[in-house]
Amino acid sequence: MQLTPEQYDIIHSSGDIKINAVAGSGKTTTIIEYAQARPADSNILYLAFNKTVKLEAKKKFADKGMRNVQIETAHSLAYKHVVVAGRYKVRTVEYKSYEIAELLGIQGGGEKHAEYIIANHVQKFVAYFCNSDKLRVQELNYLDVVADPKAKTFVNTFYPYILAQTRILLAKMDKAEIEITHDFYLKKFQLSNPKLYYDYILFDEGQDASPAMLDVFLKQKATKVIVGDTHQQIYSWRYAVNSLENAGFPTFHLSTSFRFPQAIADLATGVLEWKRHLGEHKTVEIKGHGQPGQSKSKAVIARTNLGLLLKAIEYVTERKSLDKIYFEGNIYSYTYADEGASLYDVLNLYNGKRSLIKDRLIQRMNSMADLEDYIDKTEDAQLAMMVEIVEEYGNEIPGIIKSLKEKHISNDDRDKADIVFSTVHRCKGMEYDEIQIVKDFLTEEKIEKQVAEKTASNKINEEIDLLYVAVTRARKKVNIPADLVPKEFPASHHIRVLKPEKQQEEISGPPPPSYRKNYKEKGQTSKQKATVIPINALKEAAKEAYRPWTADEDIELMDMFADGSSVFEIAKFLDRSTGAIRSRVKKLGLDELGS
Repeated sequence: MQLTPEQYDIIHSSGDIKINAVAGSGKTTTIIEYAQARPADSNILYLAFNKTVKLEAKKKFADKGMRNVQIETAHSLAYKHVVVAGRYKVRTVEYKSYEIAELLGIQGGGEKHAEYIIANHVQKFVAYFCNSDKLRVQELNYLDVVADPKAKTFVNTFYPYILAQTRILLAKMDKAEIEITHDFYLKKFQLSNPKLYYDYILFDEGQDASPAMLDVFLKQKATKVIVGDTHQQIYSWRYAVNSLENAGFPTFHLSTSFRFPQAIADLATGVLEWKRHLGEHKTVEIKGHGQPGQSKSKAVIARTNLGLLLKAIEYVTERKSLDKIYFEGNIYSYTYADEGASLYDVLNLYNGKRSLIKDRLIQRMNSMADLEDYIDKTEDAQLAMMVEIVEEYGNEIPGIIKSLKEKHISNDDRDKADIVFSTVHRCKGMEYDEIQIVKDFLTEEKIEKQVAEKTASNKINEEIDLLYVAVTRARKKVNIPADLVPKEFPASHHIRVLKPEKQQEEISGPPPPSYRKNYKEKGQTSKQKATVIPINALKEAAKEAYRPWTADEDIELMDMFADGSSVFEIAKFLDRSTGAIRSRVKKLGLDELGS
């Protein structure tokens, strides 16, 4: 293959190094070439970030005929050293709060549901310790990773008890009295100070490594190579640290992306420039060398499960011709929280049908207010999103989910999907020809506000990283809301800037179904208060929507139609009614949209 000067320097380097590689820069290819350039009798370990990357790497190394490379994830390596040779049984799913409460006999001291809230924090404290490089739980302050004021107050009140119960749970796992978690055997591996007998260790996706695994890596005598993208760190919620920055090795760069053209590279660079609000920021150089071509694979990418589900509902509702959809990570993972509660459990609580609730934690809640209090004190983001969906759509949910599942295709047929839906975390490492970014990422305006409010800079930094990762999943084209575009950034063939929705007035009264929005206030649901558009405003909007068409608008309409955009999307972009769009489509001799 034709190497870039940067790749050549890496492949012919010596000693421990770290490689900062921008999205799509061929880092795995570079690592393979690096390994191939080492002596044939070298014993090499390649550490992949997850199982998917591990399987892909196995195939790529096998295609090169390289049998001297062992490919593992951090967990698979730890499993072989701790579990296979030991007496432990591994739990396939995480312990649930009610299970921990029962296992430890946790007492709540009379506060409502306190035993489950404490159990939830014990579970998180265990994960925090297991992913850290500390030798003892007491060396950590769990309050450092609790952000919500209500949750912080609760934890502070019960801290000695939470700490004691955390140590007891860890001791029970260590003595094999109960099943151990994946995090636990990784920690056990790190504490054993293992010696890995390899000549070279290649650590991929280093920016998201846990301190525990970084500690194991740095202590090895092998020549060490750690590679990643400083600006793709999006797993701090799993207590990952930017291990790339923490490794004190000589730095090499891969700054040419073969995935996307320069326009998308410039957009990604512009997003990263928002980090200047956090202090000193060195501008990232990205050279876009992606090849032009027709867009085939298309994806909708959101920051949150809620944002993604709402956008998927909009697509399925508005685009009747949409036949095959695919959710990265399986659609069921978007309707279940980590602890097992389903969207239907929350809906049944919402409707007062407690006898139909299957999840034992939700069963113990007497009302939605109880559940929201639990969420506030545990920072359970997934349950919070489920509550928002239930309060927005209520009893429409079963029909909506049924419609989504009917159109959802299997993993084997993933390439046949008309649209792929994914959160940023689930599509990390993936790429698509064309993407649409959902409007649930932080805007620059909100970032400036959070900086002024002294929000933790590491959290803001990760929010910027999330948008950068989303943008850089695209090969050919990015459709992005105007609020998420850096100031004065030019639209182009590769970047379509979606205009913001018009602001509407509010008056009291029942809303037309198509104009209902999520309106959550303390003690209110979307059924009790919603946005309503005055009749006069609707008439004025209709008059404006049927204004004379310009040649530029016709071209934009035809372009969006050819790309498969829905009537709803085109109407929003061109600031017209869906009726005006349908009429113009017919006038231009195009097929009827949305039929």
